[in-house]
Amino acid sequence: MKCCLYAGDDEAARDLAGNDFKYWELMRRACARGLKVFDYGRSKQGTGSYSFKKNWGFEPQTLHYEYCLYKRDSIPQNNPNNAKFKLLIETWRRMPIGLANWLGPFIVRSLG
Repeated sequence: MKCCLYAGDDEAARDLAGNDFKYWELMRRACARGLKVFDYGRSKQGTGSYSFKKNWGFEPQTLHYEYCLYKRDSIPQNNPNNAKFKLLIETWRRMPIGLANWLGPFIVRSLG
């Protein structure tokens, strides 16, 4: 089973471990249907999603990327650990959700 890419909750759900409950229930239902593999997808070390998965007991496996470079000489470093994006990420986190949802598609197109 391929898992959802993102989940979000109201801050009040943190004290109740809302995300943990959602993933537990998702995996419980998948097992009840007879599924044996649960794919959480890729995460980079040092990110929140990596820590979340590690907390659940998942063992990291190195997965290699394959790139086809088009009109560039090097692999793009489009990840949250790149210092170049720190200010943009902090600004994005403080942005009203409506504005972020409107801007998102335009920004994503220019990242590749």
